[in-house]
Amino acid sequence: MKRPVPMFAEANQRQGVFTRRAFVMGGLVGGGMLALGGRLAQLQLLDNRRYEMLANSNQFDYRLTPPPRGLILDRNGVVLASNRPNFRLLLAREEDMDVPQILERLSQLIPLDETRRRRLAREIANTPRRVPVSILEDLTWEQFSRVNVRTPELPGVTADMGEVRVYPFAGAYAHVVGYVAKVNREDRLAAGPNPDPILMHPGFRIGKQGVERSLDRDLRGRPGALKVEVDANGRVVREDPSGDIPATPGKAVKLTLDNDIQSRALEVFGEESGAAVMIDCRSGDILCMTSAPSFDANIFVRGATGAEYRALANYERRPLLDKALSGTYPPGSTFKMMTGMSALEAGVDPNQRITCNGGLRFGNRTFHCWNHSGHGPQTMHEAIKNSCDVYFYTVAARIGPDIIARTARAFGLGQVFDIGIAGQRAGVVPDSAWKRRQFASNPANQPWFPGESLSYGIGQGYLNVNGLQLAVMVARLANAHKAINPRLIRSIGGIDTPSGAAAPDLPFSNEHLQIVREGMAAVANDVTGGAFRQSQLGLGPIKMAGKTGTAQVRSFDTGSRSDAGMPWRLKAHNLFVAFAPYDDPRYAMSVVVQHGGGSGATIAAPIAREVMKVALLKDPEVRARIEQSRTQTTARSRGPVSAEPDPQTDAPPPTTTPPPAAATAPTRAPTTVVPTGPAGTEH
Repeated sequence: MKRPVPMFAEANQRQGVFTRRAFVMGGLVGGGMLALGGRLAQLQLLDNRRYEMLANSNQFDYRLTPPPRGLILDRNGVVLASNRPNFRLLLAREEDMDVPQILERLSQLIPLDETRRRRLAREIANTPRRVPVSILEDLTWEQFSRVNVRTPELPGVTADMGEVRVYPFAGAYAHVVGYVAKVNREDRLAAGPNPDPILMHPGFRIGKQGVERSLDRDLRGRPGALKVEVDANGRVVREDPSGDIPATPGKAVKLTLDNDIQSRALEVFGEESGAAVMIDCRSGDILCMTSAPSFDANIFVRGATGAEYRALANYERRPLLDKALSGTYPPGSTFKMMTGMSALEAGVDPNQRITCNGGLRFGNRTFHCWNHSGHGPQTMHEAIKNSCDVYFYTVAARIGPDIIARTARAFGLGQVFDIGIAGQRAGVVPDSAWKRRQFASNPANQPWFPGESLSYGIGQGYLNVNGLQLAVMVARLANAHKAINPRLIRSIGGIDTPSGAAAPDLPFSNEHLQIVREGMAAVANDVTGGAFRQSQLGLGPIKMAGKTGTAQVRSFDTGSRSDAGMPWRLKAHNLFVAFAPYDDPRYAMSVVVQHGGGSGATIAAPIAREVMKVALLKDPEVRARIEQSRTQTTARSRGPVSAEPDPQTDAPPPTTTPPPAAATAPTRAPTTVVPTGPAGTEH
């Protein structure tokens, strides 16, 4: 048999193919190994920290913690809103958890009625899993301990300690400072599609009214985080304090309010309903802004019950309404200074006498004066002092509504001021253009009828203002130079806000301003003035100037003008505006008593007097004047009898208006003074 002859060429060809394939495969394997080694090197060396953090995130988690909310202080540093420790009970829903059953078991340990359990069950069902929901706040130590020892039997339940907002003065600042409350669904929706995660925290609260709401972002601060170790289901195994991120407290907010004045205002209101606002005539700082009756803001922090809220909402005196900003009222006779200023600017002679016989016949109607017997011939000074309606009917009909409206707006009526909180209502300062707009759909009522000017002149008709605007009006009158603006927020985080004194000049002559100011001084210091007895401060040389007002809320055409026996809602509003000291104005204020049922002199003036005394006695310069006067009186009474009296101390107390401060004040006819007898009471 013939042996095969080896084909070396074919063998070499096959060997070459194998070698090339080996090189290719080796190259691919080597490239893969190199790529794998490079990737391993990247993961092990370059991206080590990143993946270490990702790995740790499976083991550790961060739980947001609310920051301490910023303090709210009065002008002297008195704390009006702070934080305190709070024992609370939380429940975080997990998969296959029987929430109603757990709440039922909790009700055996803490007070949870059936209504509250149903509400909590709905809230927990609408909350994402593992997000805690607050079950109960302000647990006692016994309740806290009772739940803590049974937490192993209550899945998802945690009893811990947080912070809660507290208002030390309860109702004194409920409207202006406001309150905080739990974040609800509407709040989260208002925050946009990606709300801050802290809004889901059960211990987090946001401002709902007043300063707490308007400066919520500044007061919030920045949340921190607690580092905790979790299991595969996200349950906390242990805490790791070394990795905690501290929270940044909110900024402190200092207000211009004075706690002593604010608290005294609420105290003297008693059971009455209304508002009191005091402003520093020089700086525009609001020292007092009280609305009565008030409510305890702390009940809204923990969550008001249905019964508590209904009691507040259904009470006819409306404690939830901020009457200093949101309540608007006819100013009554306190508006007569604006009518007087308008008349002076229109060229009316202040010394011209207008006779009051108890009423003014206009058209087919008689417009009565509050004094049915009449005041007789009246100059402007006497008309302000006596609050003569007929005088202001006459001048208002003469000058018309547009001049009156222009003057009123220049003094701050009808305006919304930027004081840092919402809720202000501008009210209505009508003129002929306003009426055309208001009755655009009723052409027959669009013209301003002459008879409407008469009611306008005494602060009635369409006119409506709030307590803050009245205080600004008097502060500008008292300042007599600058159209000062009110300021409520003194500083935020230690940075001062602009002063209200940075304002333009008043567009009125000093001569005209002084005539009106003299009339106000006569109201409070002339024994025939409408509020003489109620305006005596008893502070020696320190005197107050003021003006009373009564605004009716029902028609007197067919019934008695007396409020005796009338339901509260049908009684007249009582007002008083004032500034002091008259010879060196520092403080101006307004008092509105809603449905007080008397006159401004008998109801509102005593409230203003007591509040004004607190402000004056706290002022070092005013107090020094009072003490100096008393020292001189005491020294004179103990010393030898002088041959000639000291004109500053031995002169009898003035029974007429103090001398005008401006040298350019015009002369006027002398006012008849009754040396003895009770002062008259005006409306």
